[in-house]
Amino acid sequence: DKLLLKLHDSSSSNEKQQTTFNNNNNSVSTTTDNLPSQPSQLHMNNGTGIIMKKNRRNYDRLVKRLKYKFKLANVVVRKSDKSKVFHLGRLDEYNKNSNEYKEKTKAYKCLGTEDPLADLIQRTNKYLLDLRLIKWITQKQYEQLSIKPNEVELAHLYYLPKAHKPGTPLRPIVSELKHPTIKISKFLDQLLRPLFDLMASKTTVTSGFELAKYIQEWSKVNLRQDTLFCTLDVKDLYTMVPQIEGVLSLKKILDYLQLKQIDGLKIETIIRLSRFVMKNNYFSYDGQYYHQIRDGAMGSPLTLTMANCYMFFYEQQIIRQINNSGGLYFRYIDDIFITINWPARHLFKQIDRWNHFDENIKLSENIGSNVDFLDLHIENQEGKLFTTVYQKPSYEPYYLPFNSIHPLHMKKNIVFTMLLRAIRYCSTFQAYLNEREKLRMALLMNKYPSKFLDEQFNDILLKLNIDRPLTFNNYTNYREKKMFVHFTYCSSMKTFPLKFHALWNEYFGQSPINEIIPVLGTRNVKNLQRRLTHTRSTDIDN
Repeated sequence: DKLLLKLHDSSSSNEKQQTTFNNNNNSVSTTTDNLPSQPSQLHMNNGTGIIMKKNRRNYDRLVKRLKYKFKLANVVVRKSDKSKVFHLGRLDEYNKNSNEYKEKTKAYKCLGTEDPLADLIQRTNKYLLDLRLIKWITQKQYEQLSIKPNEVELAHLYYLPKAHKPGTPLRPIVSELKHPTIKISKFLDQLLRPLFDLMASKTTVTSGFELAKYIQEWSKVNLRQDTLFCTLDVKDLYTMVPQIEGVLSLKKILDYLQLKQIDGLKIETIIRLSRFVMKNNYFSYDGQYYHQIRDGAMGSPLTLTMANCYMFFYEQQIIRQINNSGGLYFRYIDDIFITINWPARHLFKQIDRWNHFDENIKLSENIGSNVDFLDLHIENQEGKLFTTVYQKPSYEPYYLPFNSIHPLHMKKNIVFTMLLRAIRYCSTFQAYLNEREKLRMALLMNKYPSKFLDEQFNDILLKLNIDRPLTFNNYTNYREKKMFVHFTYCSSMKTFPLKFHALWNEYFGQSPINEIIPVLGTRNVKNLQRRLTHTRSTDIDN
């Protein structure tokens, strides 16, 4: 640790560093003066305009040389899925995986080299005008959703390599930032997503911390030495749901909630607009134009809500079966977590049965005494629950560099959120120490000063009302957030604690503040005796 700190402190100085590379009796030497990674930083570090222009030209020349080298070597550079680090792959392998994916899903129809953008713009505006003329949408909604030809462009397809999975499969992303239907998609998503979130709140999670809370509570009564954890992955959810069935699932959600309209918009109008969005996903890829004919584009806001609604009805029978057996079931989009006291053989048999519920939904399972779900590692240690932070194999310790031009509060927030996650996820003090030191090492590598990290670590504990150092003895108690509420007791307030907890659950039940446990305490009335008698000398002197 001392060696690392010494190296870290010395590397942050402005001394020039010289690196020599030897290759078959040929050597190349390069001298750098802590060259920043951004051209904007080059402008800030040099005083004169001549040096600024020169450094800018050198930076641009370096980027062009890298692109040329990659092209010569037939190398594709992409951000990896989830971890966002650079992934270098062979162009032929990349194209091979892309073709295999398109062939497997049968989701894309090639249109050749004829650009469908002009026709799509005309059809989108005409469809909205027809709805306006029959008064199914208002003039304000028509103006909000209609498009201008100079403001739109056709979507394009690209892939993110899943470097953490065997064979490096690809995740397709259709970038629709300016697609002709993106306004309609966002509009519908804003209407429908809150309804789904409310309806599925008891069986969905949005973070590892939520799941950790539920498992911890469940394990107090139900965890045994042979209890199994299970994670299920829905294969290619976004491209395996048929478009018609996907839109019908939206209709079923609205019927389930017995809604006739949302914000003045008829249900039939919402369904028609949804169908139009789903059936008009066009994009370009590698000089060709394509039409997506199965489900929606991964990049369209409405696609996620539609896939969630489709899964909601698929999973209901599974949820009832798990709940009736005293287990836990939670889902995050296409990832499912189950824990239940079934024999492994029986669980495998049930998963095989679930795979026959719907021909479009195929589940791949991982079952054992320890599993990883989202960024949470869960383990059954002989009947005792253990949790800690999980990082994928492709994880790289890269964070926003401390010497970047971003505001200081952003760097403080990185330290805060990462250490807060460690406290929330790590069920033992030793696991917390391990995670904290891994975080410290990663941030030191990203030029965060050691003194700055110590200050932030201490500030975080103070913000969490932890007024003393964490130890093996007090760690568990501090992880349970408690808020002490004192009130002056009198005979008319005998029922106040019950009413207080009822109000707390009513108003904060779905709020993040509900993570805090309110503890009520009474305060004695300041009667005449308490006012006149004093035990402190300072009070007597006064």
